[in-house]
Amino acid sequence: MPRNKHPEETVKKILTASLDLFLKKGYEQTTILDIVNNLGGLTRGAFYHHFKSKEEVLEALGEKLFQEDNPFEKVKEEKDLSGLEKIRMVMQYSAGESADTRRIELNKMSLPLMSSPRFLAQHLKDNHETARAMQVLVEEGMADGSIRPGNAKLVTELFVMLFQIWMIPALYPMDADEFGEKAMLIKEVLDGLGFPVMDETFLGMGENFADMLGVQAHPDTP
Repeated sequence: MPRNKHPEETVKKILTASLDLFLKKGYEQTTILDIVNNLGGLTRGAFYHHFKSKEEVLEALGEKLFQEDNPFEKVKEEKDLSGLEKIRMVMQYSAGESADTRRIELNKMSLPLMSSPRFLAQHLKDNHETARAMQVLVEEGMADGSIRPGNAKLVTELFVMLFQIWMIPALYPMDADEFGEKAMLIKEVLDGLGFPVMDETFLGMGENFADMLGVQAHPDTP
């Protein structure tokens, strides 16, 4: 079998085909054979040379879309904004009207996989990287006075943990009412820390956040 001289092109084909199928058919309904059949002649062996499972493909797609539309990179250009305002803008890019709908859909598809220890471990690792990027903005806010001075690392880790772990119903089951109560409790905690990130615009994105996280109006609603 000839050696693949352009593995990055094969990975690109796999990710492109998978993204299209996931968005059209759904993650659960898409099989590896479906993906292989859309690779323009590449074999199942080519798929498994780069990915062990659909789960790995979903993770790679999430990372790819994030890097293509990285909100932390976008706000670097906003020289006139305070650190706090930049964090609010990051959240707008993540769940506001300007958010990448493909990334939102993939995020929703990944929620049932939280029961997988390996997937959950990757989620926690991703959260750590998010916290590192967010900490830079928190430090800016503490320096410019928009956020009360304190331990930027701990404040950031708490912020990310609350939103990326405690607010995920796949980990902590909740309905829409409890989601709203949790959001207001987080606001109270963050305001008390001098980190008033949850303004009216932020709270107005609550429905979008709930949709991203798979929150339903009632637990028994299909």
